[in-house]
Amino acid sequence: MTSGKWPVGARIPTEAELCEQFSVSRMTVNKAVRDLVNEGWLERTPRLGTFVCQRKAESPLMDIKNIADEIRSRGQTYHSEVIHLSRITAPEDVAMRLGIMLGSDVFKSDIVHYADETPIQVELRWVSPKHAPDYLEQDFSYVTPNQYLVETCPLSTIEHTVEAILPPPSIADLLQIDNAQPCLLLHRRTWSDNQLVSAALLYHPGNRYKLSATAHV
Repeated sequence: MTSGKWPVGARIPTEAELCEQFSVSRMTVNKAVRDLVNEGWLERTPRLGTFVCQRKAESPLMDIKNIADEIRSRGQTYHSEVIHLSRITAPEDVAMRLGIMLGSDVFKSDIVHYADETPIQVELRWVSPKHAPDYLEQDFSYVTPNQYLVETCPLSTIEHTVEAILPPPSIADLLQIDNAQPCLLLHRRTWSDNQLVSAALLYHPGNRYKLSATAHV
């Protein structure tokens, strides 16, 4: 799949053709195709065949990873676009997210994260100036907010909530998708030393992204 011999959207040969081409058993081919479907490389379409699909990016739900590192680990090129970065007066919803008084000053950043040239995440983040006073001075085209905050305010607690939504038009434009295409919205809040440091809304195109979790019981 990674060689590019079969590009995204291409129909791969039938199992019988693959058996003949590689001189292996039908059972071996069937298992290999099944594994590639489970890993997100292939997609079976009834009566039409098996096709190469755009593999979804994946993030752990029970941890926080630097999205730049995630993208690079998949062999893709990372870059970001800073849409907005400023100090604002907290409206009611932001004050509730950060657990602060209405009208308090907060830092706000809106950033689009790209894998190669494809937008993979829109990050809307609000940060407590008390805990990250130099936030507005950072070059977020070079370092991600996550990386800066982890280094500045070591995390003690994270809170994640996920929902499937239809994106607002402004978010759909930034993700370069149609308004009718579902998104995964991750609500994230982070604490350092039991102090609430930041709150973020992370929008991902549903057809390009998935979230995973592993629990040990």
